[in-house]
Amino acid sequence: MSDVDSDLRDQLRDFRADFQNLRDELGKVIVGQRPIVDGVLIAMIAGGHVLLEGVPGLGKTLLVRTLADVIDSSFSRIQFTPDLMPADLIGTNVLIESDGGGKAFDFQRGPLFANIILADEINRATPKTQSALLEAMQEHSVTVGGISHQLEGVFFVLATQNPLEMEGTYPLPEAQLDRFLFKILVPFPTVVEMETIMDRTTAGDMPTVSKLVSPERVMEMRAISRKIQIADVVRRYAIELVMRTHPDQDIAPEMVRQYVRYGSSPRGAQGLILAAKIHAVLDDRYHVATEDIQAVATNVLRHRIMLNFEGQAESIQPDQIIADLLESGVVSV
Repeated sequence: MSDVDSDLRDQLRDFRADFQNLRDELGKVIVGQRPIVDGVLIAMIAGGHVLLEGVPGLGKTLLVRTLADVIDSSFSRIQFTPDLMPADLIGTNVLIESDGGGKAFDFQRGPLFANIILADEINRATPKTQSALLEAMQEHSVTVGGISHQLEGVFFVLATQNPLEMEGTYPLPEAQLDRFLFKILVPFPTVVEMETIMDRTTAGDMPTVSKLVSPERVMEMRAISRKIQIADVVRRYAIELVMRTHPDQDIAPEMVRQYVRYGSSPRGAQGLILAAKIHAVLDDRYHVATEDIQAVATNVLRHRIMLNFEGQAESIQPDQIIADLLESGVVSV
């Protein structure tokens, strides 16, 4: 094996070690939920954002707060409410007076200028405020008064929403949903996990975590993961998977034709490949396999599949559509 290959092998070994350390440290506070923890870490390293959906009290906010403690980074929590304005997120220009009596506008940064952002109950804010996240999430910049301000380094948005609360909520538009790499459903804990949660939260002895990695190390891990090779046939599989979510495509399965109004955007294919590369690293491999694509497909695609009227009337879930896609085999593009 060449020196370059040897260097990459060492980098991937360190990558897996850092990922495992992050997972274990989060596990000191977060009971169970390993697929949720892994999904959040994969999305952060891939450079994407995560939408966490679950009923109240499942530890969504605690997970984000703990992640910010483990990563030596800045953290902002934004409680989304109907009266929240875009300026409350991105900041605003303030007129200040200098010592010499002159006046000038000074940009006061909002809470979006942090490494890790918790957008709590994002669907309770109006579309105008939700759209303020759009440029930041996609372009890593915000524009105020015609001047663009860059969001440097790690910028990771974790948004939470409650699937049950409909009163006073505003469903996220498709364009904003597409900015999230993953949509992760947070399940209710098991009886054993509930017992552990009760022991930790009612005995007055909450565990603490240590800061393990810097934002710079997260950026290094992101660059390393993108060195993982993907064969043309596997790349075509990811592309085909996205194409088959569209009912007007010849290769779309019957379930998609019957229940889907619109399928995934090209960002879905990008997300499949980026997340699959990290999944391959964690499986101690130097190349992406179709199994890696399949492992991340549900989190990547569930919020990118829009059901038609029949699908909604039949209470079809996007996860059922994705499962059917994965089970129906490969069709050559």
